[in-house]
Amino acid sequence: MEIERKFLIKQIPENLDTYPCRHIEQGYLSTNPVVRIRKDNDKYELTYKGKGAMVREEYNLPLTESSYEHLKEKIDGRLIVKKRYMIPFGDYTIELDIFEDDLAPLILAEVEFPTEEHANSFKLPDWFEEDVTFSKLYHNSFLSQL
Repeated sequence: MEIERKFLIKQIPENLDTYPCRHIEQGYLSTNPVVRIRKDNDKYELTYKGKGAMVREEYNLPLTESSYEHLKEKIDGRLIVKKRYMIPFGDYTIELDIFEDDLAPLILAEVEFPTEEHANSFKLPDWFEEDVTFSKLYHNSFLSQL
């Protein structure tokens, strides 16, 4: 189960280059249901996501690099490329996604939670702006189809 909120931000935090950064590319074999392939640095996986916005089922299966490259030829829509910065914030980690290529200059922050109660009581940092958790416009599966 994935419990996650998503936000637009007002400004990029200072010293961004001091945080760990992952290079991600991902594509969608299907958007209904969501079936995604992802390269996250040197890790490859296939993901199924159930219906929902803040709370939904998620299953990840490992892929080999060659399987990923084979499936990448079959994606529906664009390949999403982004840098993900991992920013500690209290008990949580903010995943700050800076999109590249034709999705630039989009920047989104995501935070995962252990329970819905934690998600609903989360105190936002001052550099967060709008909560877009429930807007399909900011789901990566939707962005892949633009």
